[in-house]
Amino acid sequence: MKISSVIPCLAAMLLMQNTFAQQQKTTPYLPTQQEVLQSFKKANELDTALKNISVVTNITPNWQADGNSFWYRKPLDNREAEYYLVDAATGKKQLAFDHERLAKAITKLTDRKTDAQKLWINELFYSDDKSSITFKTGNDWFKIDLKNYKAEKATKPDQQAYNPNRPLQHRRYRWGGFNTDSVSPDKQWTAMQKKGNLVIKNAKTGNEITLSTDGTTEAPYGEFTWSPDGQYVVGYHINYKKIKDVYYVLSSVPGTTRGQLRTRDYAQPGDDFTSYEPFIFNTKTKKQLKIEADKIDFFGAPELHFREGNSRYFTFEKVDRGHQRFRLIEVDGQTGKTRNIIDERTKTFIYEQRIFTYYLPKTNEAVWVTEQDGWRHAYLVNTITGKQQLITKGNWVLRDIDSVDIQKRQLWFKGSGMNAGEDPYFIHYYRIGFNGRGLIDLTPEKGNHQVTYSPDRKYMIDAYSQVDVAPVVSLRSTATGKKIADIEKPDLAKLLATGIKLPEVFVAKARDGKTDIWGVIYRPANMDPNKAYPVIENIYAGPQDSFVPKNFAAVNEMQSIAQLGFIVVQIDGMGTANRSKAFHDVCWHNLADAGFPDRILWMKALNAKYPQADIDRVGLYGTSAGGQNAAGGLLFHPEFYKAGVAACGCHDNRIDKQWWNEQWMGYPVGPHYGAQSNITNAAKLQGNLMLIVGEADENVPPESTLRFADELIKANKDFDLLVIPGMGHSDGGVYGRRSKKNFFIKHLLKAESPVRGAEGI
Repeated sequence: MKISSVIPCLAAMLLMQNTFAQQQKTTPYLPTQQEVLQSFKKANELDTALKNISVVTNITPNWQADGNSFWYRKPLDNREAEYYLVDAATGKKQLAFDHERLAKAITKLTDRKTDAQKLWINELFYSDDKSSITFKTGNDWFKIDLKNYKAEKATKPDQQAYNPNRPLQHRRYRWGGFNTDSVSPDKQWTAMQKKGNLVIKNAKTGNEITLSTDGTTEAPYGEFTWSPDGQYVVGYHINYKKIKDVYYVLSSVPGTTRGQLRTRDYAQPGDDFTSYEPFIFNTKTKKQLKIEADKIDFFGAPELHFREGNSRYFTFEKVDRGHQRFRLIEVDGQTGKTRNIIDERTKTFIYEQRIFTYYLPKTNEAVWVTEQDGWRHAYLVNTITGKQQLITKGNWVLRDIDSVDIQKRQLWFKGSGMNAGEDPYFIHYYRIGFNGRGLIDLTPEKGNHQVTYSPDRKYMIDAYSQVDVAPVVSLRSTATGKKIADIEKPDLAKLLATGIKLPEVFVAKARDGKTDIWGVIYRPANMDPNKAYPVIENIYAGPQDSFVPKNFAAVNEMQSIAQLGFIVVQIDGMGTANRSKAFHDVCWHNLADAGFPDRILWMKALNAKYPQADIDRVGLYGTSAGGQNAAGGLLFHPEFYKAGVAACGCHDNRIDKQWWNEQWMGYPVGPHYGAQSNITNAAKLQGNLMLIVGEADENVPPESTLRFADELIKANKDFDLLVIPGMGHSDGGVYGRRSKKNFFIKHLLKAESPVRGAEGI
């Protein structure tokens, strides 16, 4: 058949499918009380069955000292387990030991019954010739001769277990601070703060030299760093600002009859920060020189990078408060003059937490990751001339840098969106030269990948899957990415025999009519195609990441809720991360948007294809920023969302933590903060709302929810409020999750949940 004739045929088939979807008649699913009871029973039975079926999605390889073999624990059905040993060169896998004989040996030695199928081994080391193992189970160490299975008590070997999740190189986050060294490189002098001023003290004589005079106890000099040649000390005139306190009361502490007040510091948007004014002190001339740079009022004193072989020059990074400017600034230690090596500015925001810089002092270079060209990519920067050269490029996202190989001048990184025909959020692992050449996809198979490496990076364990495709755990060579062997490849037959419906990936167009919006759908196992089921959205629109699951998981809360008679969905709308900068920028000064226009269009497209999705009965739930979103859906889109459960929500971004909210809402705090507040807009509530909050929440202050409740009461709005004594930042735990299910059954299914303790409940 010619291609020209195939296309009309395909078009006709698609038209028939769409016509069928539009013409198929469904009636609302409105269960009787008995049917609700049966749904609960079946849901509980399915949850129990699923929890006892093992599907291996990944392994933790425990590499031996030779770097050529590793052992791992394989979970089995009914919470049993086996242990395997793998030869990395060949991929050959065998049982790590005879489980029955080992269990009998331990039982004989300790007089304690040991179950061969439920051994829990924390650490295990083979002898060089693999003839014996020394391992830890519980708090005890044992040694087993694998020839005769004679057991003896032992102590931990000198070998250290290797953590395969450890990054190759240390990662210092800008907001985490760093340790300054107050001792000079030659160990002859110590820089210290005395009566607010910088004093250097000779280690041999005890002689002290004061290098500043205008410091005070309230505004001292501090955060001292020596230059490599000992000629300069860099320090800061510090204007301290105390972070203001927040409070909560623990109502139900055992053994007390009064509430217990708890206090802690907590910076909120707009609060003053401690500032640092940089100075250079010349230890030879005893002169103090002000650096020609703005005060640092964000993230504290920076880490300094001195030029290799020339301590006169050093650089530091500066992020301006408001997140719209990032600079790499070079300082001339003789003159105090500065120049910008990097000066990135934006009209929206620079995602500070994902700025990555790695310095190569011997070549006066730095690897820098930025979104300045519209996508997140790596650049090689000459730290003397400021010249920038793209290492990675294209309409895809560099997700993270794993390591920088200075000798081979290569970058190891994670990326998404590069592989055509895939979900653009799927993570793959790559290697590329600093010159942008020699790109190798180390994980070419379709799916979302998670990789760990052997200690010498000769081998890698690659676990990959999709929400609706079984996981595979493979062993690969890092030199070529070539697969050596599949270590685990689970069969889903037993899982599917329970009747569970695997989630479906669904894609629809965004508000611009062009951009794909990706999400997933969970359906009840016993779904009737002639019924229309309420849709519940699990929402979290925090701009710091993307949240729709990409890996296979046999059990999750969305599936559990679906079993009660709902279609549950999760969507990444515009304003979330891991797509283009333009996609992400939608959140700027605009957290109330939460991608709702895209989410609503996505669910309308879902209904157009599957009329079993009843979009006249839509609910949503979320926690933290998702709690803010869940309430926001009812306030700002009451025509679409009818019921919502909001747990520990940041209902006003002025009440929540400074670093997160200023990143997206900007600084200074303007009228847009109040305009988008759930608290300010509480009177707009039309649907059914449940608020959940833990009284001991130290992430989002509990008053965020309580102030929202106060405004709802003032507006004479009906709503449910669940305060959990002693609980922190949470969705309410077991009780909160059960209350959430009951709430949706009542308001979307128009039924009552069965009484606790009923048969099978």
